[in-house]
Amino acid sequence: METLRRNLRGILASLPDSIKLVAVSKFHPVEAIRAAYDEGQRIFGESRAAELVAKVKELPDDIQWHFIGHLQTNKVRAVVPHVSLVHSIDSERLLLAVDSEAGRAGRCVDILLQLHVAQEDTKYGFSPQELVGLVSSGIIDRLHNVRVRGVMGMASNTDDTARIETDFRTIKETFDRIKALPVKDKDAFDVISMGMSEDYPLAIKCGSNMVRIGSGIFGNREY
Repeated sequence: METLRRNLRGILASLPDSIKLVAVSKFHPVEAIRAAYDEGQRIFGESRAAELVAKVKELPDDIQWHFIGHLQTNKVRAVVPHVSLVHSIDSERLLLAVDSEAGRAGRCVDILLQLHVAQEDTKYGFSPQELVGLVSSGIIDRLHNVRVRGVMGMASNTDDTARIETDFRTIKETFDRIKALPVKDKDAFDVISMGMSEDYPLAIKCGSNMVRIGSGIFGNREY
């Protein structure tokens, strides 16, 4: 665990104060999360509903849990009571499902709209044009139990730095286009979640204010 603590300290020291760090704890044990918690980290990212629910029961109540993976609509009910932010709203159907379930739970849930700008077909999300069209339709103003906080996206899985930078700049430009629209809770629309262990410095350069770092903190699972 000492390596984990050292990794986390180094990353926190390297981040500007304006950048929020999501420690991606998926697939890592409670003991590893607790070690990061003891270093002062409070935001953790999970990608599976059952794993999230199990960890919530074993860890301190002041942890802010972010759901960062693909969220199936049949898992929304399990996730909604526990999360402070859902990064991965990748369809209108899921957006409506989270709004409905949040209302049933008596909560207002913060969400990010997921963009797909990467070259891989396997990633989920809206194209920039689809997302601007969705927000322009006025759907956000009709929702009462979610608050749209911003966008999330991933760059292409490539060693081509120019391509990665292009992807990040497209995400930032789409955020700016949506920010300019007349939408509800506009002042709260302020999160650009992009950048992971391998590319977060470039993501920050391109406008990210929230990075999701897993292996850079926890390493590969060798506990």
